[in-house]
Amino acid sequence: MKNIHLLLITFLTVVTIQTGCKKDDDDPKNPLPDPNDPELITTVELLFQDSAGISPDFVAKFKDPDGDGGNTPVQFDTINLQVNKTYFVSILLLDESGTPVDTISNEVLEEAVDHMFFFNHTGTDIVTTYEDSDSNGLPVGLQTKWKTGAVSSGVSRVTLKHQPGIKNGTITPGETDVEVDFVSRIQ
Repeated sequence: MKNIHLLLITFLTVVTIQTGCKKDDDDPKNPLPDPNDPELITTVELLFQDSAGISPDFVAKFKDPDGDGGNTPVQFDTINLQVNKTYFVSILLLDESGTPVDTISNEVLEEAVDHMFFFNHTGTDIVTTYEDSDSNGLPVGLQTKWKTGAVSSGVSRVTLKHQPGIKNGTITPGETDVEVDFVSRIQ
């Protein structure tokens, strides 16, 4: 009888420890991070490379250390391009609010099926084509080609949409992770 009580106490102790230490995924005090939450993007860099290799590479940068809202951006470059040229453009996204700096463009690449950049040029003679795609064959936009035409000036809007499970190649679905209107000049 003594052995049965000892066995019962041991069993109840083990069960109590196992259920007491189980992590509750729905714990409101310690929620799990949502993989679909938008990231803080403080810096957008566009690296332009002349496809002919004649003009030097240059970067157009937008920096807003506290993210959307709050303080005004501390850097907002103008995009200056030459007439009738083709540029390869790479996008780098950073969250510089903490240490170490977080390279958000790596996360966009890892979650390419849920992200897409869109480019809208108003007043400028620029045509953008995608040079990368996700595993479903839809564009991503971290790598693009910009072809310029005649002398003009206006705005180049760069928009990153987060479209988990709903990406269809259009700008309509999803949330906007970042949107920047660069002044653009073709000279």
